[in-house]
Formats: sequence, C-alpha cells, structure tokens
Amino acid sequence: MSENKTPKPEASAYRATLNMPDTPFPMRGDLPKREPQWAKDWSEQGVYKKLRDARRDAPKFILHDGPPYANGQIHIGHAMNKILKDMIVKSRQLEGFDALYTPGWDCHGLPIENAIEKKHGRNLPRDEMQARGRAFATEQIAQQMADFQRLGVLGEWDNPYQTMAYASEAGELRALKKVMERGFVYRGLKPVYWCFDCASSLAEFEIEYQDKQSQTLDVMFPAADPARLAAAFGLPALTKEAFIVIWTTTAWTIPANQALNVNPELEYSLVDTERGLLLVASALVEKCLERWKLQGQVVATALGQKLDLMPFKHPLAHVDKAFDRISPVYLADYATAEDGTGIVHSAPAYGVDDFNSCVAHGLKYEDILNPVQGNGVYAPELGMFGGQHIWKAVPVIIDALKVAGRLLDSITITHSYPHCWRHKSPVIYRAAAQWFVRMDEGEGVFTDPAQKPAQTLRQIALAAIEKTSFYPENGKARLRDMIAGRPDWCISRQRSWGVPLPFFLHVDSGELHPRTMEIMDQAAEIVEKGGIEAWSRATAEEILGAEDAKLYTKSTDILEVWFDSGSTFWHVLRGTHAGMHHDEGPEADLYLEGHDQHRGWFHSSLLLSSAIFGRAPYRGLLTHGFTVDGQGKKMSKSLGNTVSPQEVSGKLGAEIIRLWCASTDYSGDLAIDDKILARVVDAYRRIRNTLRFLLANVSDFDPARDAVAEAELLEIDRWALARAAEFQAEVLAHYKVYEFHPVVAKLQLFCSEDLGGFYLDVLKDRLYTTGAKSLARRSAQTALYQITHAMLRWMAPFLSFTAEEAWKQFGGSDSIFLETFQTLPAGDSALLAKWQRLRAIRDAANKEIENVRTSGAVGSSLQAVVTLTAAPEDHALLAGLGEDMKFVLIVSTTNLVAGDSLQISVTASSDQKCERCWHYRADVGSNPAHPTLCARCDSNLHGAGETRVHA
Repeated sequence: MSENKTPKPEASAYRATLNMPDTPFPMRGDLPKREPQWAKDWSEQGVYKKLRDARRDAPKFILHDGPPYANGQIHIGHAMNKILKDMIVKSRQLEGFDALYTPGWDCHGLPIENAIEKKHGRNLPRDEMQARGRAFATEQIAQQMADFQRLGVLGEWDNPYQTMAYASEAGELRALKKVMERGFVYRGLKPVYWCFDCASSLAEFEIEYQDKQSQTLDVMFPAADPARLAAAFGLPALTKEAFIVIWTTTAWTIPANQALNVNPELEYSLVDTERGLLLVASALVEKCLERWKLQGQVVATALGQKLDLMPFKHPLAHVDKAFDRISPVYLADYATAEDGTGIVHSAPAYGVDDFNSCVAHGLKYEDILNPVQGNGVYAPELGMFGGQHIWKAVPVIIDALKVAGRLLDSITITHSYPHCWRHKSPVIYRAAAQWFVRMDEGEGVFTDPAQKPAQTLRQIALAAIEKTSFYPENGKARLRDMIAGRPDWCISRQRSWGVPLPFFLHVDSGELHPRTMEIMDQAAEIVEKGGIEAWSRATAEEILGAEDAKLYTKSTDILEVWFDSGSTFWHVLRGTHAGMHHDEGPEADLYLEGHDQHRGWFHSSLLLSSAIFGRAPYRGLLTHGFTVDGQGKKMSKSLGNTVSPQEVSGKLGAEIIRLWCASTDYSGDLAIDDKILARVVDAYRRIRNTLRFLLANVSDFDPARDAVAEAELLEIDRWALARAAEFQAEVLAHYKVYEFHPVVAKLQLFCSEDLGGFYLDVLKDRLYTTGAKSLARRSAQTALYQITHAMLRWMAPFLSFTAEEAWKQFGGSDSIFLETFQTLPAGDSALLAKWQRLRAIRDAANKEIENVRTSGAVGSSLQAVVTLTAAPEDHALLAGLGEDMKFVLIVSTTNLVAGDSLQISVTASSDQKCERCWHYRADVGSNPAHPTLCARCDSNLHGAGETRVHA
C-alpha cells in the first residue's frame, strides 16, 4: 500500500491565484488605422459643442486663429501650427476655461488669382475671376479642413470663419469705414513697392530681402550753366566741360531722372581729369579716381549748399530729344559721403526719398515721370528704351551711356534687395495713386472729428505693444521696431479677387463722392447679401443715380489681403461666431503664428485694432519657428527633404506628429526627419506602456466601493500621490505659459523614473501577491487610480487620441476634454524628502546588486541578501520601514547595521524560492499542504493575509 503524499500543486495553479494585470487597452496603438475613426467620432458626436455646453458659465479663453491661405495641401509647418494651437486650447479647457477655437481661412488674394490664371489664362473678366476664386478657395478649404481634423484638432469645424464669407466681406467694409471715420485713411501718389508678377502694389509686410546681382554705374551729368557752376566754386570760369557724377545700382531709373541731390553740409570738389571737370564729394575723390582709373587734380571746393538748384543736363540729352531736360540740384540730408560719389540721382517715381525731395521742391504730381508700366515694361513712347522690360533694358542703357560718353565705370555687385514675399522676385518702388493708412499726423478722408483720437496710429500701436505679453519675450522688440520704423500702409491693390474699395472718384478732380460714407454702408449691405460679386455687378447709376454717374468713376481697386486677415477680429470676435468674445470687447487672449508674422498678421491686426479701438486685438502673442530637416536645412521639394503630414499620419499616426510637435522647443526652428520621428515613436511607446500598466492594474477597482481613505493609505502610496501632485503643479505651470516640450520631457522621466523605475517596480509584488480585496492592494489601486486620472489629463493636450482611447477604457464620460485637471491630495514636503533619500539609498543598493549579478553570484535581485550599514539619520530612516524595507529594495532579505556612513554588501540567499511570489524565504514549505509556497503567500491565499505599512 503506497504512502499518502500531499500532491504538489501545478505552478499554473499558483499563477492563477495572482492578481495579474488585465486591460483591453492594447499594447500596440495601431494609430494609422484607428485614429481616423476617433476623429470621425469627435465630429459626429459633436464633441466641440459638448465642450462649450460643459463650460457654459466658465471664464473664457479665446485663441483667435491666424488664417492659413486656402491654396494647396497643408505641409508639416501648417500641421505644427494647428497642433500647437490645439494643445493650448485643450490645456486651457482642462484648466476649467471655456476655451474657444474657431479655425479660419484667408481666401482672397494673389495666389488664388495666379492659380486660376495659370489654368484659365490672364485677363479674365472680373466676374469670372471672382466666381472661379470662390470655387477654388471652397475646394481648397475642404481639403485642408479634412487634413487638420485628421491631426486631432478640435474646433468649430462645422462653422469655420472664412474671409470670403459674405458676412466677413461686409464686416471688412464696415471696419474700413471705421478706420476712415477715425481719420487714418487718405489717398496719395507716392512710390510704393510694386511686384511685376503680382501686377500690384505691395505692403511693407509683403517684402523680404534676398541677394541680387546689380550693375553699378558712375554716370556724368553735364553742367547746363557753366558760369554759374564756376561762381559756386569761386572760379572766374571753367576751363573744361564740367560734369556732376552720380553713382547708382538701378540703371533702369536713369531714363526717369528728374533731379540730383547733394548734402548741404558736405564739401564737394571739382576735379580736373582727362574726361573733364568732375564734381564729387571731397571725401570720395581718391576712391572715385581709383575706381575710374583716372588721374586728377582738385581745382576748387565748395559746400553743397552752394550748389542749390544748380542745373545739369540729363546724360542722354544730346542723344535723344526725349531726354533733353534739366536735372536741378536739390539739397538733401540723405546724400552722404559713405560710398558712391556723394551725389544721389533722383527719379521721383521710383524712390521715397527722391519723391519727397522733388515734391518738396515744387515738382507737381502730374509732372513726375513714370515710364515703367505695371508689368515692368517701359511705356512704348519712352525714347530709346520704350517697350523693353526694365531688367532686360539695363545692359542696353549701360551701352547707350557708354556710347554717349557719359559712363565712367560699371561693375556687377551682389547686394541685399527687396523681393516679393510670394513670388521671390525682385520688386521696385513705383509711384501710383493708392489708398493709405496713415501712421503719423495728417488728415484723412471723411474724418469724423468726434471720433479722431488724440494720438497718431504709430503712438497708439506702440503703447498697445507695451501692454501685450510675448512668448518668447524677444518678439516684443521685433514688433516694436517694425511699428516704430514702418511707413504708411498702402491698403489698395489693383486686382479682382478681393474685397472692393467701394469708392466713386470724380472724373476731373479725383475727389471721393460726397456721400461716400453712406455708400460704404450701402456696399456693406449689398455684399452681406450677395458677396463681393454683388458689388461688382452694381453700376454707378444704381448707386449714385443717373446724373452723378456721369461725373464719377467706380473704383476697381480692392483691399489688400492683409486688411482681410488683419480685420478678422472685427467680425469673428464680435458676432459672426457666437461666444467668440470677452464681455469687455473683441479681444483674444492669444494670437499664435510663425515669427514671420511680426511683419504680417500680428502687424496688420495691431494697426487695425489700434485704429478702431485704440488697443491691440490680443492680450498675448506667441511665435514659433519654422520646420527644417534634421540637419537644420530649410525644407524644399527640390532638396527632397520635405516631410508630409499626410504620409506620416498614414504610416505612423497623427499622434506621432503631435508628440513631435509637443516635444520640440517651438521658440526656435523645429527639426523633423525619419530619424527624429523614430525617436518620437519610441517615446510614445514608453508612455503608452506606462499607461497600459496603470489601466491594467485598476481594471477591478471601483472607487465608490474600493477606495481607501488618504489617512489609511500605505506610506509609499501617499508618497506617490504627493509626487504626482508636485509633478502636476510643474505641468500646469508650463501649460500656463504655453510650454510643452518641458512637459513631455518631464512626463517621460516621470513614467520611466518615478513610476516605472521606482513606484510601479516596488508595487508589483503587492499588487500581484496580496489579497485581491486586501487593504494593501486597494491602497495601491487607490493611488494608481488617481495617478491614471491625472496622467490622462496631463497628456491629453498633445496625445489626444491616446488619452481619449484610454479614457473610454477607463470608463470615462463622453470625452476626456469635458473634464478638468485632477484634484490631487496636497503634497507633503517632509514625505517627499524622506522618500527622495530612500530612493537614493535604493539606487546605491541596486548598483551593488548589479555588480554581484554581473559576477554571477546571484540571479535576480530577489535572490540577494542586502546588508546596509548606515549612519544614524539613514539608520533611523531605514529602520522606520521595518519589514517593508525588503519590498522597497525588491530583495528577499535585508539586514540593517549601525555605522558612520552608508555601506552596502550583497550576498546570495541560501533560502528556497517561493513558487508564487519568487521571494527567497526560510519559511517556504511551512505549510505541508503547500510545500512550494512561503508563509506570506500561504497567508494571502488561505489566511488573514499579510500586513503592509510602508510599501
């Protein structure tokens, strides 16, 4: 008869007794496959409207969207911009604000006209251009909107603002009227930047500087009154033919020369050379002779003021009668002896200083020569060069001057030159009758004296800047300098697809119709009902009546596109979008764009709001850098270094773009390439894995039933909540000033070090091996539950899809964004300090354990016996843990010895390994019924369960 033996339980049976983590939240996100459905759900379930309802009476936070242009697919820069805005709005929403975001689009302007002209040809009728422009912009908006929503951006997508919406177009006309009433609008002839590709004037903010090659010219203008010139230099007579010499880099302006400028305070010399008597600034004689390869002797000197109104002839006067005219000398401070010859040639149609000087000296507007047409071609009637494009005419002009004997020197130089922001082509100054917003003192058209402010627009705008917060702070000086130095703003354009200047000009005087302000109201009403197309169709007879229609011409100019976007605060923040305004007025909490918008949208918005309301339309301005490749190079299709947000979303997920955006310091340029994205993917996996662990270990936790009171929590659980509260305070402080990359960096450290590397590591034994409903396990779950709640909110602004997915698995409400940041127990500084020291001791012990493991003396840390010799303070700290010290160190046995300093020794345990908890303990097999279990596991399974106090 065989002996009775207690059957040895199967290992799998013991595994089944463990409280193993369980969650449907998958380890793999499968983001490219699953994100589109989440984005669709947000749209179909009306999440944005639910957010508004949830915060109906809360304080508002308004981020006013700088409208992207409705032309072409979005690129990675667009994606970064929109995600950054989305993160800010969501973080404010979680903070408890009613955080509103209405996306918008810039719809009028040249890029769309250019796209239509490429497809359908130039010189389309205005009605056709406007119809095609509206259809094109509508199509582009739909495409871009889908891409932005795919990126997880929440907003009022079912009612975005568009500058081409009838209400916006009408609102823009009303804004213009208000600017006029306050005395800032006038019409004037003056040189403005002109782009031949745009065939229109440009504003200061549409200009960028690039290198350009130009030919320098030293040109001789013969004296028209030699006796008078001799007298000015104190000479009885001139012994040779005399010339004043100018230096210029714009050969194409020579045919339009009408004057010469000298500085009244500079000394000038007459130099005797083989080419005649040459007049130049005394300080430049030596340099000029060297440049011209001439020998010369100074005959006489005189101050510039002696040359006032001295007549000289055009250098081509003897070649073609079209140039047989006098160029008088005008005194001007801007002529200097820094380079050239000290004499400036003046073509008033093509330079602001030249224009002002000539007009100040009595030149009438109608007498200003302006032979360059809008397309860059000289008028056909211009002598010698008519019909030629100015850039192609340069060598022809140089040859003509050389043949005429009027050219002393010409070389090619590379210099910084203004270019069109859109076309990247060189621009010129060109005089044209345009409408301007005045920066300084002066009279406007139809000013209402009761509304005219005491200060100038420049003064108002500069004062507004001082009241604005800037992120980063250096944006303040940049915007201030631009406003301080900018000229008057040219707001008129000679195009079709845009908001009209609803003016009627008298055919003889050019004056506005006396009922202009009434007509503007009428135009706004017409446009509000039928768009700008309706105004285009309106005739002078319909608006003015038959008699006045004979005397007035309807303007065909439009408002430039920066007026469109710059005035959006006037309608979007005042009524076209419900709720998008603070009670105290149309003012956004934040405008956010790339740093180039200091001269763009920030700039035009500031000027218009200052003109209308006397303040900025924003409380804060945030600027970000541009996207570049991994080597810091600007992205371009030709270099093949672009990154498509559509492709990244399809391959890795939009969440990876969001995390890249959040983890990059946007105050500088943002680098992105495949290697950088691979690192972002790794970071995402680490965060997701931590989140999965948290969810899996609270899957059976019902806070209403199972939560442990704070006072009853184990000490390490109270520490974890205190550390989470401390961390949350850091996160919220960063969110408050729109900083995201420190949040991501700290969150990764929190996940890897505070949680994964310490707390969760220590917690696993208690979570898995203690009784499922024991105080020890419920204490841990109480802390984990609150930390999970907090973490989902920390990450939701940037990992929005993942946070929403986890929130649903967590049993949350409709959306994580309906929540506010978690309220965590107040941090205990003494507790935090205590456990900071315990972690340092633990790190030192782990280092010693690892050394012994490397030697092969122990396997896992649980096989180690750790003896700690500690100084009194550390000894008391460790002794206070009692039996729980081994759980903190994750070893089976600890010994504590008093000493003078911290010393750690590690040996291998000689005890048996418990088959269930894997600890090495002397009491394994103490219950013959379960010979492979330790007494602790036996008690947890079959008895009262172990008692934990600290860990």
